[in-house]
Amino acid sequence: MKIRNLVTAATGLLAGLSLALLATSASAQEAECNRGTLDKAYCDRNFDQTADLPLDSKDWVNPDTIIFTYTPVEDPAVYASIWDGFVKHMETVTGKKVVFFPVQSNAAQLEAMRSGRLHVAGFNTGSNPIAVSCAGFVPFGMMAKNDGSFGYEMEIIVPIDSTMQSPADIKGKTLAFTSPTSNSGFKAPSALLKGEFGLVADTDFKTTFSGKHDNSILGVYNGDYEVATIANSVLDRMIRRGTITDTKIRSIYKSQTFPSTGYGTVYNLDPELTAKVKQAFWTYEWDDNFKKEFKKADQFIGITHKFDWAVIRQIDAANGVSYDCK
Repeated sequence: MKIRNLVTAATGLLAGLSLALLATSASAQEAECNRGTLDKAYCDRNFDQTADLPLDSKDWVNPDTIIFTYTPVEDPAVYASIWDGFVKHMETVTGKKVVFFPVQSNAAQLEAMRSGRLHVAGFNTGSNPIAVSCAGFVPFGMMAKNDGSFGYEMEIIVPIDSTMQSPADIKGKTLAFTSPTSNSGFKAPSALLKGEFGLVADTDFKTTFSGKHDNSILGVYNGDYEVATIANSVLDRMIRRGTITDTKIRSIYKSQTFPSTGYGTVYNLDPELTAKVKQAFWTYEWDDNFKKEFKKADQFIGITHKFDWAVIRQIDAANGVSYDCK
C-alpha cells in the first residue's frame, strides 16, 4: 500500500510539474509575442506588422468552401458578375469551392473576417490597417499596370457650376465624406483640410456621410451634395460604365497617389491553401469583363503591408486614429 501511495504521489507531482512547465512555456511565448497595433488575439513575431500564422496547426483553418469578398465600393451584384471568372479560376487552382460574398459595408466585411466567416478578401486602402490590426487580415497583393505602376488619387469634386475653386472654399459648406474607414473618402481629406488649409470638420464646415464612393459621386452629379471627397478610380469606372458623364462634375483637388485595394487572406488559413490562393492571383488571366472594369491595371503584384501602407498609417496618425478593436 505504501509503495502504491508513493507511486500515486509521484505521478501527481510529475503531472503538476508538467502543467507548471506548460504554463511557464505559454507565459514565455506570450512575453515574446510582439503585437504593435495588433489585437491581443494575434502575434507578430517577425515584426512585419501583420498577424503570424498560429504555431499550433490545430488553430489553422482549411475550409471546404472558401469565402471571398471584394471591398464594398459599389453595387455588390455588379461585382459578383465581374469577379465570376476569377472565382472559377481560384476553384481550379485550390481544388475548393469558392463563393463570392457580397458585403454592403466595410464594417460587415471586417466583422466577417474577424469572426472566421471570411477567408480571402480585398480590403480598401483605408480599412486595410484596421483589417490587419483587428481582423487578422494579411494582405499580399494589389492590382497594377504592366510597368509596375499602381494606385489612385483622392479628389475633391463639386458640381460643374459650383463657385468653389479650391479646398479653401469649402469653409462654411457641407462636405460629403464616404465612411470613417475610407482613406480617400475621409482620412486623407480630413488630414489635408486641417493640415494645409486649416479647416476642421464640423467646426469650419459641416459634414455628412454617404456610405460609399458611388453615392458621393452621384450626390454631386445630381446636385444633392455641394462637395465630396472620393477615389478617382471609382469615378473613372462609373464614367466608363456610362453611369454618369464627366460634364456635370469638376475636381478642385487631386492628391498624391495612394495604394489601391489590398488582397489577402485571414492569418490562420492553412499555409498550403494560402500558397494556392496566392497562385490563383498570380496566374489569373484577366477576362474582358475584368479588364474593362479595372482598366487602370493589368495584373496582380506582390506587396507588403509594412512598407506599401506606411503612408496610410501616417495619415491615420495625423488624424489621431487608433486601431481600437473593441
